[in-house]
Amino acid sequence: MLQNIITSKTRIKLLLKFFLNKNTKSYLRNLEAEFGESTNAIRIELNRLESAGLLTSELLGNKKYFRANTHHPLFSDIHNILIKTIGIDQILEHVTSKIGDLKEAYLVGDLALGRDSKIIDILLYGNEINGSYVSQLVEKVEKHMERKIRYLILNEDEKNNYLQRHDHLLIWRI
Repeated sequence: MLQNIITSKTRIKLLLKFFLNKNTKSYLRNLEAEFGESTNAIRIELNRLESAGLLTSELLGNKKYFRANTHHPLFSDIHNILIKTIGIDQILEHVTSKIGDLKEAYLVGDLALGRDSKIIDILLYGNEINGSYVSQLVEKVEKHMERKIRYLILNEDEKNNYLQRHDHLLIWRI
């Protein structure tokens, strides 16, 4: 069954959408606009993932909203595979442990929304973070990935203001 799940590009987009950020929920027409694919292809894959128990759904008005089934035994495995495929694990391993007094790291931008992107946007929050060293580490990590990394280093007030206005996903906390 897992082989069947990862064969379709639409399925991969849906898994990324729902399993990278467990709080994501969406409906068919919204996914059609976001993916640029036919509603029929998306509907088929949504139904397959729902019948496999990987997605749950609820009706709100005339829209059927889907979200990841966080109670499914494969939820954590799929989430971890996505984190590794994107390269977030490498960023966390190489960057967060060596840059100073890092308190939190957030994924922001398209990936925080579950949209695939060649750019990984990271927000780093802490005290006395060495920006030039972060830049060196990011450059090293990018050589091993097929993605670029953009980062912001913010203090607590800046972080709170930024997170209020942007979608985000906490990926690391001390």
